[in-house]
Order: sequence, then structure tokens, then C-alpha cells
Amino acid sequence: MRDEIAHFLDHIAYERGLAANTLSAYETDLLLFAAYLETRWGIARFAGVTREQIAAFLDDQRRQGMRATTRARRLVAIKVLFAFLCAEGRVPADVTAVMDAPAKGRRLPHALSEAEVARLIGSVSGASAYDVRDRCMLELFYACGLRVSEVTALGVADVRLEEGVVRCSGKGDKQRVIPLGAEAAHWFRLYLAQARPRFARRSGAAEACLFLTQRGLPFTRQGVFVMLLKRARAAQIGGAFSPHVLRHCFASHLLAHGAQIRAIQEMLGHADIATTQIYTHVDNGHATRTHAQFHPRH
Repeated sequence: MRDEIAHFLDHIAYERGLAANTLSAYETDLLLFAAYLETRWGIARFAGVTREQIAAFLDDQRRQGMRATTRARRLVAIKVLFAFLCAEGRVPADVTAVMDAPAKGRRLPHALSEAEVARLIGSVSGASAYDVRDRCMLELFYACGLRVSEVTALGVADVRLEEGVVRCSGKGDKQRVIPLGAEAAHWFRLYLAQARPRFARRSGAAEACLFLTQRGLPFTRQGVFVMLLKRARAAQIGGAFSPHVLRHCFASHLLAHGAQIRAIQEMLGHADIATTQIYTHVDNGHATRTHAQFHPRH
């Protein structure tokens, strides 16, 4: 089964041009599924798998406490795999064709208040190269709503200070350009002029990756998580915190100040407006105040 999974991953990497993170998630989910089939059912080839065994795998995942979103993602990976194997003639039929994903429910994104974001960003105000770099990254996350993978992939040339924008490649390698804003642009000037050259000297990095570690190496996604969590704890920001929280803050605060949902969708890089529309439910108080202020019959 592992050979079939490897062949499938090679195929979709070439045909669909999926991001490395997506391919890694597919591989993790499918290897977990294969291990379950081998240990629980003694199955060595996907041609012998039944719909009931797939359902049993998902039920086993539920009993282990896996969230509905995780189980839904794993079913998607299995469905894409079986569609491919069926098209290749490696299985007699696509047994997943009529299987529905577990209901995910609707999780509203967690977002900090504007005061909390100001406290977090303002807590990083030193003159050291580390402070300038971390402040620049915080300003970027909040100013542009980028995903962590988009930030780590940025190159120096992607920041266009003369135009006041940053260019990034999102999911599916779709490029978009987002305004930086005055504060983020200010910290970028400091970072590029003062901080980054110090880090770059340690590894000989020149015009490649934008954000560098103390060893002069490109930041990893995990490295960004660790840095932001450290800064959030120092600013006494409680609760779960991640780069995605600042992405939520970017969208919900723009919306609260009257930005159009279509403009937010474009800046976030959402392919479907429905994904962006979840932010219309984040601040019910704002909706009530807006209705009271503008509706003619309130």
C-alpha cells in the first residue's frame, strides 16, 4: 500500500502542483490509514478495501478524540486516493464515491481585541536586531493577514517599499499583492537597513529569504510559531496564540471598521467568499451597533 501511496503522491504533486504542506498532510493521513488497515484488518492492497472498513477507520479516529475537521480532511485524502486508483485500474471500483465527510460544524475564528494587538506589537520596541526583526514580522502579520507559510516563503524582492505593498504566493501558487501600511513599512525599512544585514553576514545570505534566524538561516514555520508565542506570553496575551490569530485579527478588525467583504477576501487570498464571510459573525456587537446607526427603521 505504501508503494501505491507514493505513486499517488508523485502524481498529484505533478498534476495539481499542490503546496508542500498539503502533500505532507496527504501523506500523513494516508499512511495512518494504511497502518490501520494492516493492523486491524490484515489488508495489504487497497483493492481489497471496503466502504465499511473506511467508515470503521473514521469511527476509530472519532473514538480517539480526533476533531471532525481532522476526520473530514482524512476522508478527503482517502477519496482522492481511491479516485486516482480507480482511474488507474488498480482498484475495481471507487468505494468512497458516495461517502460524506463528517459534519464540521462552524468554528468562529479566535481574534484578539484591537487593544490586545496594540499591546502585543507595542511590547516589542527595543533596538536590538532581534527586536527589530520580530517587530517587523508582527507588523506584517497584522498589516497584511498573511499565512505563516506565506511569510516564511517571502523573499527580499517581494517587499516593494516604494509602492507600499508586499507580494506573496498563496495556496495553489496564486499570487496577490497586499498594502503594507505606514507602520509596517517603517519597520521594514529598519529591518532591511539595520537588522537583516547582521543576520545575513552569519550565513552569507544575500537576496534570498526575507526573514532570517540568528544563524542567518531562513525561518521555518515552527520557528515563527515559537517566536510569536514567546512574544505573546511576554505581552501577557492569554489563551491559544498562533500566527493564524493575527490573520483573524486582520480580517475581523478591517470588517469592524467598515471594509468591504470582497476586498478582505482578495487580501486574504480566499478562493471562496464563503470562507471570508465567517468574519461577519465574529463581532455581533458591531453588527448590532451598525444596525442601530444605519437602519432606517431601527
